[in-house]
Amino acid sequence: MIHFDLSTKDFRRLLDLVYIGNWVLNSARGDDRITDYDDVESLIFAQCLQEKGTEELYDIDGGVVYPSVAFSEGGIHEAIMDYEDSVFFDILAEELARRDMEFAPVTEENYNELSQRTEEYLEEFDENGVDNLYLDK
Repeated sequence: MIHFDLSTKDFRRLLDLVYIGNWVLNSARGDDRITDYDDVESLIFAQCLQEKGTEELYDIDGGVVYPSVAFSEGGIHEAIMDYEDSVFFDILAEELARRDMEFAPVTEENYNELSQRTEEYLEEFDENGVDNLYLDK
């Protein structure tokens, strides 16, 4: 058994990290969840039972401790959404740059061109989001 001496503030941050990690790993998996991560999340959130002032952070169902609705709706998803937005624009910019280069394999010779094109798209997205994107069907 591993034991950590964490301040209340650090414990709260650990809960955030565990929740975010499990959410990233399992949120898009539907019924095919990786239950080992659910189990670890439950173990960590069960520590709230021993920590005063954390009652609003967890719920218990059938003896399983899990993040409460108050926890999951308390701003943690804003951090996840910020991350998703960043990743979305990074991937989209690179994919558009690669498309412009006809999906040529990335080499030493074309890496700078790919980087420049990607940066141009990122600047556009920073200024305008997706407002200037159009699909030509």
